[in-house]
Amino acid sequence: MKLCLIIPTLNEENNIRKIYKKILNTKIKLDILFVDDNSTDKTRSIIKNLSSKNKNVKFIFRNNKKGIGSAHKDAIKYAYKKNYSLIITMDADGTHDPKYFNSMIKKAYQYDYVITSRFKRLNLIEDWPIERKIITYTRHILIKLFLGLSYDASGAYRCFMTNKIPLKMFSQSKNNDYAFFWEITYLIKLQKYSIYELPVKLVYRKLGKSKMQFKHIISSFFYLLKMFFERKFLK
Repeated sequence: MKLCLIIPTLNEENNIRKIYKKILNTKIKLDILFVDDNSTDKTRSIIKNLSSKNKNVKFIFRNNKKGIGSAHKDAIKYAYKKNYSLIITMDADGTHDPKYFNSMIKKAYQYDYVITSRFKRLNLIEDWPIERKIITYTRHILIKLFLGLSYDASGAYRCFMTNKIPLKMFSQSKNNDYAFFWEITYLIKLQKYSIYELPVKLVYRKLGKSKMQFKHIISSFFYLLKMFFERKFLK
Protein backbone atom coordinates (compact mmCIF):
# COMPACT_ATOMS: atom_id res chain seq x y z
CA MET A 1 0.00 0.00 0.00
CA LYS A 2 1.35 3.41 -1.00
CA LEU A 3 0.99 6.08 1.68
CA CYS A 4 1.29 9.82 1.09
CA LEU A 5 1.72 12.23 3.99
CA ILE A 6 0.81 15.79 3.00
CA ILE A 7 2.34 18.71 4.92
CA PRO A 8 1.69 22.30 3.76
CA THR A 9 4.38 24.77 4.83
CA LEU A 10 4.87 28.51 5.09
CA ASN A 11 7.93 29.80 6.92
CA GLU A 12 8.39 26.72 9.11
CA GLU A 13 12.20 26.48 9.10
CA ASN A 14 12.25 25.81 12.84
CA ASN A 15 9.82 22.89 12.67
CA ILE A 16 10.56 20.96 9.47
CA ARG A 17 13.46 18.85 10.73
CA LYS A 18 11.75 18.18 14.06
CA ILE A 19 8.56 16.86 12.50
CA TYR A 20 10.58 14.94 9.91
CA LYS A 21 12.46 13.06 12.65
CA LYS A 22 9.23 12.24 14.45
CA ILE A 23 7.77 10.88 11.22
CA LEU A 24 10.81 8.66 10.64
CA ASN A 25 10.54 7.38 14.22
CA THR A 26 7.13 5.89 13.46
CA LYS A 27 8.87 3.35 11.16
CA ILE A 28 5.88 3.58 8.80
CA LYS A 29 6.80 3.37 5.13
CA LEU A 30 5.40 6.45 3.42
CA ASP A 31 6.20 9.36 1.14
CA ILE A 32 6.22 12.86 2.58
CA LEU A 33 4.85 15.55 0.30
CA PHE A 34 5.62 19.13 1.37
CA VAL A 35 3.58 21.89 -0.26
CA ASP A 36 5.22 25.26 0.24
CA ASP A 37 3.59 28.60 -0.48
CA ASN A 38 6.58 30.80 -1.23
CA SER A 39 8.28 30.72 2.17
CA THR A 40 10.73 33.57 2.70
CA ASP A 41 12.87 31.80 5.30
CA LYS A 42 14.94 28.62 4.90
CA THR A 43 11.96 26.26 4.68
CA ARG A 44 12.45 25.44 1.00
CA SER A 45 16.18 24.84 1.28
CA ILE A 46 15.60 22.48 4.22
CA ILE A 47 12.95 20.56 2.25
CA LYS A 48 15.27 20.32 -0.78
CA ASN A 49 18.06 19.04 1.45
CA LEU A 50 15.81 16.37 2.98
CA SER A 51 14.64 15.36 -0.49
CA SER A 52 18.20 15.00 -1.75
CA LYS A 53 18.93 12.58 1.09
CA ASN A 54 15.63 10.70 1.06
CA LYS A 55 13.84 9.79 -2.17
CA ASN A 56 10.59 9.47 -0.20
CA VAL A 57 10.53 13.22 0.43
CA LYS A 58 8.66 15.05 -2.35
CA PHE A 59 7.70 18.68 -2.68
CA ILE A 60 5.48 21.13 -4.54
CA PHE A 61 6.75 24.71 -4.47
CA ARG A 62 4.09 27.28 -5.31
CA ASN A 63 4.98 30.85 -6.23
CA ASN A 64 2.26 32.66 -4.30
CA LYS A 65 0.36 32.38 -1.05
CA LYS A 66 -2.75 30.67 -2.38
CA GLY A 67 -4.19 29.49 0.92
CA ILE A 68 -4.00 26.43 3.14
CA GLY A 69 -7.10 24.88 1.55
CA SER A 70 -5.66 25.35 -1.92
CA ALA A 71 -2.42 23.69 -0.80
CA HIS A 72 -4.36 20.64 0.38
CA LYS A 73 -6.31 20.45 -2.87
CA ASP A 74 -3.15 20.56 -5.01
CA ALA A 75 -1.44 17.95 -2.84
CA ILE A 76 -4.46 15.64 -2.79
CA LYS A 77 -4.74 15.92 -6.58
CA TYR A 78 -1.04 14.98 -6.82
CA ALA A 79 -1.56 11.96 -4.55
CA TYR A 80 -4.47 10.65 -6.60
CA LYS A 81 -2.52 11.16 -9.83
CA LYS A 82 0.41 9.19 -8.40
CA ASN A 83 -1.92 6.37 -7.32
CA TYR A 84 -1.39 6.53 -3.58
CA SER A 85 -3.67 4.22 -1.62
CA LEU A 86 -3.92 6.30 1.54
CA ILE A 87 -3.48 9.97 2.35
CA ILE A 88 -2.69 11.60 5.68
CA THR A 89 -2.71 15.38 6.04
CA MET A 90 -1.12 17.26 8.91
CA ASP A 91 0.26 20.65 9.93
CA ALA A 92 3.96 21.49 9.96
CA ASP A 93 3.92 23.45 13.22
CA GLY A 94 4.45 20.52 15.58
CA THR A 95 0.91 20.40 16.96
CA HIS A 96 0.10 17.12 15.17
CA ASP A 97 2.00 14.19 16.64
CA PRO A 98 2.85 11.36 14.19
CA LYS A 99 2.36 8.86 17.02
CA TYR A 100 -1.31 8.76 15.99
CA PHE A 101 -0.56 7.53 12.45
CA ASN A 102 -1.17 3.85 13.22
CA SER A 103 -4.52 4.53 14.87
CA MET A 104 -5.59 6.76 11.99
CA ILE A 105 -4.59 4.20 9.35
CA LYS A 106 -6.39 1.42 11.21
CA LYS A 107 -9.60 3.45 11.32
CA ALA A 108 -9.23 4.39 7.64
CA TYR A 109 -9.78 0.71 6.79
CA GLN A 110 -13.05 0.74 8.74
CA TYR A 111 -14.39 4.19 7.83
CA ASP A 112 -14.40 6.39 4.74
CA TYR A 113 -12.94 9.53 6.32
CA VAL A 114 -10.94 9.85 9.55
CA ILE A 115 -10.60 13.20 11.29
CA THR A 116 -9.02 14.03 14.62
CA SER A 117 -10.88 15.66 17.47
CA ARG A 118 -9.93 18.10 20.18
CA PHE A 119 -13.32 17.79 21.89
CA LYS A 120 -13.97 14.05 22.35
CA ARG A 121 -12.07 14.09 25.65
CA LEU A 122 -11.09 16.68 28.23
CA ASN A 123 -7.78 18.55 28.26
CA LEU A 124 -6.74 17.75 24.69
CA ILE A 125 -5.65 21.36 24.14
CA GLU A 126 -4.86 22.24 27.75
CA ASP A 127 -1.63 24.14 27.02
CA TRP A 128 -3.16 26.40 24.34
CA PRO A 129 -3.41 30.15 25.04
CA ILE A 130 -6.86 31.17 26.25
CA GLU A 131 -7.52 33.27 23.13
CA ARG A 132 -6.88 30.31 20.83
CA LYS A 133 -9.12 28.11 22.97
CA ILE A 134 -11.90 30.69 22.67
CA ILE A 135 -11.51 30.88 18.88
CA THR A 136 -11.43 27.09 18.54
CA TYR A 137 -14.46 26.41 20.74
CA THR A 138 -16.46 29.30 19.28
CA ARG A 139 -15.80 28.10 15.73
CA HIS A 140 -16.83 24.56 16.70
CA ILE A 141 -20.10 25.80 18.20
CA LEU A 142 -20.91 28.01 15.20
CA ILE A 143 -20.24 25.22 12.69
CA LYS A 144 -22.51 22.91 14.68
CA LEU A 145 -25.18 25.62 14.93
CA PHE A 146 -25.17 26.73 11.29
CA LEU A 147 -24.39 23.46 9.49
CA GLY A 148 -25.53 20.82 11.96
CA LEU A 149 -22.01 19.40 11.91
CA SER A 150 -21.11 18.01 15.33
CA TYR A 151 -17.61 16.86 14.36
CA ASP A 152 -14.41 18.75 15.14
CA ALA A 153 -14.40 19.81 11.50
CA SER A 154 -11.77 22.56 11.40
CA GLY A 155 -8.60 20.56 12.06
CA ALA A 156 -6.15 19.54 9.32
CA TYR A 157 -5.02 16.22 10.83
CA ARG A 158 -6.88 13.65 8.69
CA CYS A 159 -6.63 10.30 6.94
CA PHE A 160 -8.51 8.49 4.18
CA MET A 161 -8.24 5.79 1.53
CA THR A 162 -8.29 7.07 -2.04
CA ASN A 163 -10.45 4.20 -3.26
CA LYS A 164 -13.24 5.18 -0.87
CA ILE A 165 -13.59 8.89 -1.67
CA PRO A 166 -13.30 10.10 -5.30
CA LEU A 167 -11.01 13.01 -6.12
CA LYS A 168 -13.94 15.05 -7.44
CA MET A 169 -15.26 15.35 -3.87
CA PHE A 170 -12.41 17.68 -2.97
CA SER A 171 -12.93 19.91 -5.99
CA GLN A 172 -16.47 20.54 -4.76
CA SER A 173 -15.03 22.58 -1.92
CA LYS A 174 -14.90 26.18 -3.14
CA ASN A 175 -12.95 27.64 -0.25
CA ASN A 176 -9.16 27.81 -0.57
CA ASP A 177 -8.36 28.86 2.96
CA TYR A 178 -9.06 27.60 6.48
CA ALA A 179 -12.79 27.08 5.82
CA PHE A 180 -11.79 24.29 3.43
CA PHE A 181 -11.48 21.86 6.34
CA TRP A 182 -15.00 22.16 7.67
CA GLU A 183 -16.49 22.67 4.21
CA ILE A 184 -15.09 19.39 2.87
CA THR A 185 -16.18 17.58 6.05
CA TYR A 186 -19.68 18.95 5.57
CA LEU A 187 -19.74 17.90 1.89
CA ILE A 188 -18.49 14.41 2.73
CA LYS A 189 -21.18 14.06 5.39
CA LEU A 190 -23.84 15.19 2.90
CA GLN A 191 -22.78 12.37 0.59
CA LYS A 192 -23.26 9.96 3.52
CA TYR A 193 -19.68 8.78 3.72
CA SER A 194 -18.80 7.35 7.12
CA ILE A 195 -16.71 9.66 9.30
CA TYR A 196 -14.71 8.69 12.37
CA GLU A 197 -13.36 11.10 14.98
CA LEU A 198 -10.14 10.08 16.69
CA PRO A 199 -9.38 11.99 19.92
CA VAL A 200 -5.84 13.40 19.88
CA LYS A 201 -3.88 15.61 22.21
CA LEU A 202 -2.56 18.70 20.46
CA VAL A 203 0.29 20.67 21.99
CA TYR A 204 0.47 24.33 21.09
CA ARG A 205 3.22 25.30 18.68
CA LYS A 206 6.53 25.98 20.41
CA LEU A 207 8.45 27.53 17.48
CA GLY A 208 7.40 29.95 14.76
CA LYS A 209 4.20 31.91 14.41
CA SER A 210 0.68 30.80 13.58
CA LYS A 211 -0.35 31.71 10.03
CA MET A 212 -3.96 32.27 11.02
CA GLN A 213 -4.76 35.98 11.10
CA PHE A 214 -7.83 37.96 12.11
CA LYS A 215 -8.77 38.36 8.44
CA HIS A 216 -8.90 34.56 8.10
CA ILE A 217 -11.29 34.31 11.05
CA ILE A 218 -13.60 36.99 9.62
CA SER A 219 -13.47 35.49 6.14
CA SER A 220 -14.29 32.02 7.46
CA PHE A 221 -17.21 33.38 9.49
CA PHE A 222 -18.80 35.06 6.49
CA TYR A 223 -18.21 31.94 4.41
CA LEU A 224 -20.00 29.95 7.11
CA LEU A 225 -22.93 32.37 6.95
CA LYS A 226 -23.01 32.00 3.18
CA MET A 227 -23.15 28.22 3.44
CA PHE A 228 -25.83 28.44 6.11
CA PHE A 229 -28.13 30.54 3.94
CA GLU A 230 -27.53 28.32 0.95
CA ARG A 231 -28.35 25.27 3.07
CA LYS A 232 -31.41 26.94 4.58
CA PHE A 233 -32.99 28.58 1.54
CA LEU A 234 -31.46 27.13 -1.64
CA LYS A 235 -31.95 23.40 -1.08
